Amino acid sequence: MKQFHVHIAVEHLEPSIRFYSALFGCEPSVLKSDYAKWMLDDPRINFVRER
Repeated sequence: MKQFHVHIAVEHLEPSIRFYSALFGCEPSVLKSDYAKWMLDDPRINFVRER
């Protein structure tokens, strides 16, 4: 099964990380100073927030 990719740029990364971590019920798979990535299995989504 293929994975759907979503990439969104934001001005303030920290509030966005808190929001999406609560929404997805998990912390980011990859976290850098200007980048957060969640690799979700259900649904299969590669979701990225970037400053």
